[in-house]
Amino acid sequence: MFGKDFRKLRLKAGLTQEEVAAKAAISREYVSMLEADKHIPTIDVFIRLSHAVDVSPADLIARLDRSGRSKPARRAN
Repeated sequence: MFGKDFRKLRLKAGLTQEEVAAKAAISREYVSMLEADKHIPTIDVFIRLSHAVDVSPADLIARLDRSGRSKPARRAN
């Protein structure tokens, strides 16, 4: 999910929620809600968040895609 993956990126970047919020021009409370998967960011906010943690939007999408994949279910014979 977006929130958990974004939180990992934020922590890896050594940033607090307040710092990310300031860089992305959103509230700290909204960052908290995003990380808790209570909201999904708009495209505009998604782009600003990716820049705030110094990751391109395309790379962030790729990371989310990789983390969201699950193993295919095995078919019964």
